[in-house]
Amino acid sequence: MEANVFIHQSAHISDKTEIGCNTKIWINAQVRENARIGQNCIISKDVYIDAGVSIGNGCKIQNSVSVYAGVTIEDDVFVGPNVSFTNDRVPRAFNEDWKITRTMVKKGSSLGANATIICGTTIGEYAMVAAGSVVTNDVEPYTLVMGNPARFYAKIDKQGNKIAEIEKCNE
Repeated sequence: MEANVFIHQSAHISDKTEIGCNTKIWINAQVRENARIGQNCIISKDVYIDAGVSIGNGCKIQNSVSVYAGVTIEDDVFVGPNVSFTNDRVPRAFNEDWKITRTMVKKGSSLGANATIICGTTIGEYAMVAAGSVVTNDVEPYTLVMGNPARFYAKIDKQGNKIAEIEKCNE
């Protein structure tokens, strides 16, 4: 573990985890073995980070997010409260041979509160997923998606400002 790491006394952190300097891990968080959390991250209350997960530098993982095995989060990603990741394409309680399906969240992207990210998808660089959206397909870089299923809404710049909106149908 690097210098200047804050870990709340109620957090459960595996000895086999790598945590970068200036990272803060808050109340009731759990970080499992072989997970990697970069520098200057905030891991909020009630977050679960599964074994082998990789989280880049400068990320903010908000309250009650579970980041399951197979999910990779690159640098400067915002994950809003209660975002839900999956890692099993065909979940069955009785399937003993299930396989992890990987998910990639690219640099600078933002996932709004209560979004669901279905495994096997890639969220592109600086993309934004609106709150409550269900991502079932890849999200292009610099794109805002919303809805269930999440669909293209606008092209955005690095700061998240709309630069081109979807054409509206004539009424």
